Amino acid sequence: MFRNAEEKDFALYMELAQEFYHSPAVMHPIPAQYMENTFREAMRSDVYIILRILEVDGKAAGYAILSRSFSPESGSPICWIEELYIRKAYRGHGLGTKFFSLEVEPENTGAVALYKRLGFTPLEYVSYVVEPDGAEA
Repeated sequence: MFRNAEEKDFALYMELAQEFYHSPAVMHPIPAQYMENTFREAMRSDVYIILRILEVDGKAAGYAILSRSFSPESGSPICWIEELYIRKAYRGHGLGTKFFSLEVEPENTGAVALYKRLGFTPLEYVSYVVEPDGAEA
């Protein structure tokens, strides 16, 4: 459903980004040059951003931009969801929900209940980390 953008997607991304930046979801449009810069950076490298195209039955339904950063809290790289745009015709069908995965401590029962109510299911896996000597977990 989501795939990495490719060079051939330039016109499509520009169309989708124009739709997004001329929608009520944003306070003001941005220059087309900024959108082009974003696309070019995504094609150059995935160091800063990842551009994903959302397709439903082979038709463009939207896009997502993930910005990479580093989190001192986790001591590792992370991704921020910079933009998630779903075309009006495809809204309300759970596509946005399918894009997200969430992390929560089991003791946070309120958040766990909310996520379950929204249709999220837990992944059954264990994560391991090595803490530097003397660091508290």
